[in-house]
Amino acid sequence: MSFNDPIADMLTRIRNAVRNRAKHVECLNSKVCRGIAQTLVDEGFIVGYQLIDNGREGRINVTLKYGPRGEALLHSLQRESKPGCRVYRKVDDLDRVQQGLGISILSTSSGVMSDRRCRELKVGGELLCTVI
Repeated sequence: MSFNDPIADMLTRIRNAVRNRAKHVECLNSKVCRGIAQTLVDEGFIVGYQLIDNGREGRINVTLKYGPRGEALLHSLQRESKPGCRVYRKVDDLDRVQQGLGISILSTSSGVMSDRRCRELKVGGELLCTVI
């Protein structure tokens, strides 16, 4: 099976798993997907992730995080930059998602990071997705 957009596939798998109240979800392994998973861990949206070696490209096993009463912490995962229409932002043009309750994930020259970290390092890049 061929995927044109592994980032959108990862976000859709996580979105569907949260809707079904799953504890784990497997995603395709790529450097950008690992960066997105690490950013979600750093910002507290997921518990963690593990790399699974299956002899080929491998998989990422993402452990999802829920609140104390079982409520979902991830409400919205939206892909912003798509293969057909890339979206780039300067550090000055980065808007706060839900007045700081959510994050934007960017691919920069320094790696994949959240909009908060981009403001600290004063770097811009490709706006991959927004998370609320």
